[in-house]
Amino acid sequence: MTWKVTFTRKGAKQAKKLPKEVRQRLVRLLTELETIGPVRGNWKNYSKLEGNKHHCHIKSGKPTYVVCWEVYKSEIKIEVYYAGSHEKAPY
Repeated sequence: MTWKVTFTRKGAKQAKKLPKEVRQRLVRLLTELETIGPVRGNWKNYSKLEGNKHHCHIKSGKPTYVVCWEVYKSEIKIEVYYAGSHEKAPY
């Protein structure tokens, strides 16, 4: 089963501002989300947040970058609502 992966408007703007190396990691994560699904325990610091929200780190060190997404199982859809540094992450 493939998942539909989308961005919120804010998430898309944030993703465009990421450094090139981090954007490449984001693309790898999005590919996994689309083909395998929303539970990504193989990514560093993955955790399930409240409700249907999840997050993981796509780059460690300084600065650390994280991605947060929400799952809509009834629609088989994953929506990325944050991509940026962990200091400003909404969790």
